Amino acid sequence: MANPKRRQSKSRQKMRRGATRWKAPVLKSCPECGTTIPGHVACPSCGYYKGRQVLSVPAAE
Repeated sequence: MANPKRRQSKSRQKMRRGATRWKAPVLKSCPECGTTIPGHVACPSCGYYKGRQVLSVPAAE
């Protein structure tokens, strides 16, 4: 197996670990009802995805 020839510096180690930091999820608004939803997900409030109805959501009373 290959082994590292030199020890990695603290700076490089921190740069590598910095890439795995937590990032807030990107949210977008539904074009039909305006609710905030994550991307590539059918809207839970209106049931639309990519401009067409994919979920049957009961009407709120």
